[in-house]
Amino acid sequence: MPDVIYSLAGKRIYVAGHRGMVGSAIVRRLASEGCEILTATRAEVDLRRQEEVEAWMSRNHPDAVFLAAARVGGILANATYPADFLYDNLILQANVIHAAHRADVEKLMFLGSSCIYPKLADQPIVENALLTGSLEPTNEWYAIAKIAGLKLCQAYRKQNGRDFISAMPTNLYGPEDNFDLGSSHVMPALIRKAHEAKIDGQQEICIWGTGTPRREFLHVDDCADACVHLMKTYSAESHVNVGSGEDITILELAHLVSKVVGFKGKIERDLTKPDGTPRKLLSIDKLRTLGWSPKIGLKEGIADAYRSFLDGHYLERGSNEVKSGDLMGRSNIGLERAETSALHA
Repeated sequence: MPDVIYSLAGKRIYVAGHRGMVGSAIVRRLASEGCEILTATRAEVDLRRQEEVEAWMSRNHPDAVFLAAARVGGILANATYPADFLYDNLILQANVIHAAHRADVEKLMFLGSSCIYPKLADQPIVENALLTGSLEPTNEWYAIAKIAGLKLCQAYRKQNGRDFISAMPTNLYGPEDNFDLGSSHVMPALIRKAHEAKIDGQQEICIWGTGTPRREFLHVDDCADACVHLMKTYSAESHVNVGSGEDITILELAHLVSKVVGFKGKIERDLTKPDGTPRKLLSIDKLRTLGWSPKIGLKEGIADAYRSFLDGHYLERGSNEVKSGDLMGRSNIGLERAETSALHA
């Protein structure tokens, strides 16, 4: 186990994006670190407004920052709102990182995404594969913003000696995920579709494409644990992959989710829809070397995510709103949008 080089005990730690899936998981994980957790709602500080961010930082004086705030979504959302995905992510992360520098924040972690890597990168993907090929077109707007955030952290480290680090998580799922069928990622979309098909007595659910692309999944609580571990033990320019080290085909995932949820119908495939990247598996050798390994298995994690969904611990993010989960409610997304939900991360 590597030495702790930055103890969180007694620190004031700001979690930007604390209402999201990753941010809320980090807040839960930090509860056992003996630190003071700082959060701010959008009403208190709009991260897209530089003056508001800098004013909040100067008033609250955080010692460390987890930057988990982001506009996120699947293929459909990225394709529909490319300007929003690029602008919002660029501006909010630049504001937080720059404000952290001006406020003399001791340490900052930027949370990126595995979509930063080339579409056809060698598998499993190592950290130095960044910028060695073309991105997956279906989420390039989000990917470009995340690459910029990573590079901005590196730039402040080079120019100003700031201890700003970056972690690149794989596809995440768990409590407080987005279950809106028009904007969600593959795991919550499958869970919701299988659940609603079960309670409505439907005989089948449909996934996009061939079902052959392979994807890696990590429970968000494992991700939060890895992030806290890195915050305490890692300080270097290179980003670090955070994943499970295992992948599964989308079709296999659909069958596993159906089994956990209790849906016994068929899995149909819409071959007119895109598959996305053929495979996306991160190498987590670097993370393992730093003394961390995942603890939550995929089936166990899906069961936990489903329980959270049943308990209402989720969000629905439409294009203009965010609302808390209501199991008995039904999304007002039309049939066309529901059938074309993005089932590939």
